[in-house]
Amino acid sequence: MRAREQYFLLKSLVALALICLCLIAAQWQYNRGVDRHARNSMIEANIAAPIISLTSAASDLVKNEWRTVSTTGSFDAGQTILLRNRYFEGKYGFEFLTLFETSSGAKFWVDRGWLVAGKDALTAPVIPATPAGQVEVSGRLRLDSSLPRGSFFALPASGTGLISKWNAQNEVATEGFYLDLLNGSTTELTPSVAAQLPELSDGPHMAYALQWVFFGGLVVYGRILIRRDVLSDKEL
Repeated sequence: MRAREQYFLLKSLVALALICLCLIAAQWQYNRGVDRHARNSMIEANIAAPIISLTSAASDLVKNEWRTVSTTGSFDAGQTILLRNRYFEGKYGFEFLTLFETSSGAKFWVDRGWLVAGKDALTAPVIPATPAGQVEVSGRLRLDSSLPRGSFFALPASGTGLISKWNAQNEVATEGFYLDLLNGSTTELTPSVAAQLPELSDGPHMAYALQWVFFGGLVVYGRILIRRDVLSDKEL
C-alpha cells in the first residue's frame, strides 16, 4: 500500500513539474509578445516622426532607430557593396550599399535600395551613378546590428570585376548605424526601389501564451481524473 501511495505521489510531482513548465513557457511567450508590440509601436512612431539631423539622432541610436534623418557628406564610390539574393515583386535582385562620409568625418553605409539582377540571379545589376562631391542625403536611421546579412560582393570604382565574399562590416571601420536612403540633393539619390519597411505584426506570441496555459490546465484536469479513479477504487 505504501509503495502505491509513493507511486501516486511521484505522479503528482511529475504533474506539478509539467504545470510549472507550461506556466514558464506561457510567461516567456507573453513577454515576447509584449516586447514585440512595444518594438512595433516604437517603429511606427519613429517612421511618422518629423525629420531631424543625424547629429541629433546619433545621441541616442536605439531611441531614434527608424527616424528619418538628414546629413551632408560624400560617397566613396570605390566602397560599394551588392548584397545578393534579395527579392522584389518576385524578381531576383541585389541590395545596393555605398560607403558615406559626413562633413565631420563619420563613416557609415547607406543602403541605396534594391536593384534587379542581370541575366540571372548571380549577374550584377546596372549600378546607378554615384554623385561626386558634397551631397545632402535623407534616410531612415538603422542600427548596424540590423545591417542586411548575406553573400556580399565589393565593386571597384570602375564597376568591373567582382571580388568574392566581402564582409561589409569588417572591411571598413564604420559607425554603429547605417541609413536606408530615401532621397537626396540630386536625382540619382532617389532609389527606384527603396529599402522595404518591415511587416509590423505582433505575431502569434499571445496565442501561444494562452495555449501553454491551456496545456497546464489539461495537466491539472488529467491529474484530477486520475485521483478520482484512485478514490473510486479504494471505495470498492
